[in-house]
Amino acid sequence: MSDFEVRKDDLRQTRFTSGEPRRDEVADGDAQLEIVKFGFTANNVTYGAIGDMVGYWRFFPASDTAYGRIPAWGYGDVVASRSAGVEPGQRFYGYFPMSTYLTVRPQSGGPGFIDVTPHRTELPAVYNRYVRVDPGQPHEDAVMILRPLFSTGWLIAEYLKNAGRVIVSSASSKTAYSTTFVLTEKGIPTTGLTSPRNRDYTTSLDLYDEIITYDEIATRLSGSGVYVDFAGNRDVSRAVHEGAKLTKSIQVGLTHWDHPRAGDGLPDPQPEFFFAPAHIERLSKELGPGRLQESIRESLSRLAQRLDRFMEIEASDDVEGVFRAFVDGAVDPRKGYVLRVA
Repeated sequence: MSDFEVRKDDLRQTRFTSGEPRRDEVADGDAQLEIVKFGFTANNVTYGAIGDMVGYWRFFPASDTAYGRIPAWGYGDVVASRSAGVEPGQRFYGYFPMSTYLTVRPQSGGPGFIDVTPHRTELPAVYNRYVRVDPGQPHEDAVMILRPLFSTGWLIAEYLKNAGRVIVSSASSKTAYSTTFVLTEKGIPTTGLTSPRNRDYTTSLDLYDEIITYDEIATRLSGSGVYVDFAGNRDVSRAVHEGAKLTKSIQVGLTHWDHPRAGDGLPDPQPEFFFAPAHIERLSKELGPGRLQESIRESLSRLAQRLDRFMEIEASDDVEGVFRAFVDGAVDPRKGYVLRVA
């Protein structure tokens, strides 16, 4: 019965606090879920790094305003409910805190429910939707880890479907290679930028048409293209902006969260922030929400057939240790982490 919290102004300061207890009874209209496992990637560090900018801290308020609870995508089992259609024993996939339990206020919506707890209703709806799932599905853990990252990658690739070439930083990261997988299916050539340490792994993905390490950008990167920045490192971004003839620059992540951030002062084009929920809303109107989600699922299923080459799943209860390893950049990109708070 714990909550994992991090200090908002220093992600290296972490702690566990007493979380909500397991309840035999909940208020009318509520349901309590036990968070059985969640995926952890560099994307979760980004949630913390830009928590104030985008509002990630607001989903699951911490016990002290100096601290925050970083969200993660995972599975929760219903342990108590007084909400119609949500029954004990059911499992749902969705947005959870790194905690043992979470109480929600379900409102029926599609194959699951929407959490309408008052403080969440003003936040992006995509993060409040929980989908009913059956345990033991094929590639269950890998899909849990990749699903939100792949959805973002699919949306980026759709946005850039007319690009002539795409240059991707942090090319070994899961969101980056998800994006590249979809771009490749669309026939768009890609250049992956990565660290010397991760070059062999990035090459083994067999996705990028060209791989350049960060220290080679000044001498090897040329030509035109769109830059998709998952690293958020100002020095890398400046080298890319100066070395290539960019038609567009998109900021997505902050895998290099502790480096000076990309932003003002870069040569044109100035970076635009890619906020996935806004694109989901746009495409849902254009394609219909059912067709959009089906398109993403179909594409993810094609990637899932190759995941053994891309990812090794590691399950752990050491939430603090894994989190700090990601914050320090000391994680093997091949690993996919499945965590739980005991």
